[in-house]
This record gives sequence, C-alpha cells and structure tokens, in this order.
Amino acid sequence: MHQKMILRVWALALALLSACYLEACTPNPEETGTPQTTACDTTRIPIVFVHGFLASGDTYATQIQRFTSNGYCSNALFAFDWNTLSNQGEAVAILNALIDRVLGATGAAQVHLAGHSAGGGLCYNYLSNAERASKVARYVHIGSGRQARPAGPNGETPTLNLWSEGDKVVAGGDIPGAENKRFSDLDHYQVATSELSFAAMYAFFNKEQQPTTTAVLEEKSVTLAGRIVTLGENQAIAQASIQIYEVDAATGKNLRSTPDAVLSSDTNGNWGPWTGKPVTRYMFQVRTPNTADRTILYYREAFVRSNAHIYLRIFPPPTSLAGLLLAGVPADDKQSVVTIFSANQAVIHNRDVLQVNGFDLATSQYASAERTSIAFFLYDNGDQQSSGNTHPAFGFLQTFLTGVDYFIPTESAAPVRLQFNGRTLHVPNWKSKTDGVVVAVFD
Repeated sequence: MHQKMILRVWALALALLSACYLEACTPNPEETGTPQTTACDTTRIPIVFVHGFLASGDTYATQIQRFTSNGYCSNALFAFDWNTLSNQGEAVAILNALIDRVLGATGAAQVHLAGHSAGGGLCYNYLSNAERASKVARYVHIGSGRQARPAGPNGETPTLNLWSEGDKVVAGGDIPGAENKRFSDLDHYQVATSELSFAAMYAFFNKEQQPTTTAVLEEKSVTLAGRIVTLGENQAIAQASIQIYEVDAATGKNLRSTPDAVLSSDTNGNWGPWTGKPVTRYMFQVRTPNTADRTILYYREAFVRSNAHIYLRIFPPPTSLAGLLLAGVPADDKQSVVTIFSANQAVIHNRDVLQVNGFDLATSQYASAERTSIAFFLYDNGDQQSSGNTHPAFGFLQTFLTGVDYFIPTESAAPVRLQFNGRTLHVPNWKSKTDGVVVAVFD
C-alpha cells in the first residue's frame, strides 16, 4: 500500500514537474541578505534568482558569491523560494510582490531576472505581462524549456538563453531572437552553477563587460546566514534551533562540547547572520519545535567567503509529497543515515568519483547521466547488510535523488569517509534515531 501511494504521489509530482517548465507554481518567497564586508558598487542593477524543481535559493549560493567577488553588493542579490510541488497559479503574483519589495528597498527602477529549469517557465509566465515586464531590464533563461521567442509579451525583454547538450533533464535549444549560449557537456545543475554560466550572466547583465574573476575570492572573515525550510516544498520553519560546532576535518568530531553559536530561525525561517572563521569546518545541528521532526546534522566544506544562502532543510511531514518519499528513512540506533548532497553539479558515471568508505556511488546504477543525481540517501533496509540495491521508494523518482542500501553501523564510533572528485568530508557515524540524520554537503 505504501509503495502504491508513493507511486501515485510521484506520478503527480512528475506531472507537475513537466507543467512547471512552462507554467507558474506556487512559491513561498523570502529574500535574505548578508551584511557587506567589503567595498561594493551600489549602482549595479539588483538581480532576482529563481530556482527549479525540488530546489531552493541555494542553487545560486556560489554564483552570488562570484557576483560579490566582482563588486556586487550582497544586498542587491536576491533568491526567490517557492514550492515547486504545488501548481496553484499564485507564483506570478508572489514573485511580482517580491520584485516590488526589491525595487522599494534598493531604489532601483528595474531588476535583472534569472530562472533555472522550472523557474524558467515561471519567469516566462511572469514576463508575459507588459506591466510586470517593465520591471525587468534583462532576463536569463537557464537550463529551461525552449521557447518560441525572447521573454516579454511581444518578445521585447532582452533574453540570454543558457542550455547544454549534456543536460539530460531538459531538452534545451536556441531561442529565435534571444542571445543563445550553448554548452557541450554541462549537466542540468551546472548550467546554473558553473563558472562558464556565471561569466555569461555577468557579461549579459553588464553590457558585455567580462568579470574580473570567476573564482569565489577568500575573505578574512565570513558572515553566514540562511534559511530553515522543508525539503522539496520550501515551507519556512520558525523557531528552529541551530547549533553550530567547529569540527575536526580528519574525523568530523566536534572540537568542543559546547557549540560555537546557538541561533534560532525567525517566522520566515531565516537564521543568522553569524560571523565564523574562514577555511574552517563546521557542523550545523538543526532541531525544530516539533519533537516528531528528525534532527538533521549538516556537515559543510570550509567557507572561504560570506554566504547568506546556507539552506538547512528538514524532512517534510509524512503527509506531503516529499514526506512520503522519505517516510521509509529509518530511525534506528544500530545504524547511521547519511545523505550526500553535491550542491553545484550532478554526480555522473564515468565523469565523477563519489565514494563512501571506498564504496563506489558514481556507477551507472546510481549515477547515470539520465538520473542527474545530486543527493544520495545511504541507509540499511533492516538486515544490517550493504546489498547496494536501490531503495524502492526512490525508484519512482527518475531524477535528482537516489537511495542506496548501505549499512553504516554505530556500535563503535568511527568516522565515515566521503570522497567526491578529490575532496574529502569526514562525518561521525551518529545514531540515526537518538542523534539524527547526517547531511554532508559538497559545495
């Protein structure tokens, strides 16, 4: 019964995915900002970024850091969060309200707009109205469905179309009348997150001027902030507790028994800002006011630059679409549950290397180009054996998320070694019921 319900639910979700590339889906917006720590150019036109299916504003976290590395003020860069599993037609109105707030807060006459994947369909819908389109100077269409003409009611909004032949999720193509940039081998997420796409966006927004750098430049002090939201639906979680611990990079263990910071999310799910140390590993422990919610333990690579878009997702309620998918994730003190999230690209077989304790995850079974997997849920099916089979619940979702039967015992403390394309994260083998679910993020 449970699997049949999941099948029906994800069939609906996939139908919404297809619709969302061309139609608006209901968002829940919130813009966040980090205090500017370096000199910036206050004359730049603000940018509003719109994410795609099952994603959040942190899709653009690295790109935003690249923009600030090139003189943009952090308070001119905004991420629009929305529930991509809903299709109630309210997205355009709420995006319009956000853009009005951005114009009011910045004093700008117009914004630049960028939409990835399903967010591209939302943006085309938004720009189909002349009054709304008048608020947008330029639009970037990223890894989204091919359109008949540039954005705007009559195709008059200057449009940059970024697409890749390596994108196996959305079949892109040139848009007549738009400025088109075709990449040969970027996956669906890299079209939005790569240095190449940043350089194209920057030049398009700045009269063909090239960026000074495509790197994320290191700062002497990093200011960190973000949001607490539910996975997949981006519902804001208020009054969540965030405890931040500095950890030993070689083991993942907390360096001190007391946290370096104890923060709480506001009514919109925002937390921070908090000033941390650069090139330092941190763990973020997230607990919500609802004792039925799972504790989530986030392990991150070292921050080199201030980041206002650190999203700490919790499991959604089991009655939701995404919650049904995760309902089978065990709460079992005999095993650890570890999720690996590659934030800026998919893991692709024969291109990338991803391992847990030497066990290969970048295989054709788990990481085909067609799956475009960015998150791997590792847990045992109850027999305390690592069969390597995929968990059936994840089989109904054909892209993005993969579940693997991999047993991580907890009877004795031992670090779990995660390796991705030459980078390593170590996380403790926490008990999944008492301690929580581990999420390791490769930026």
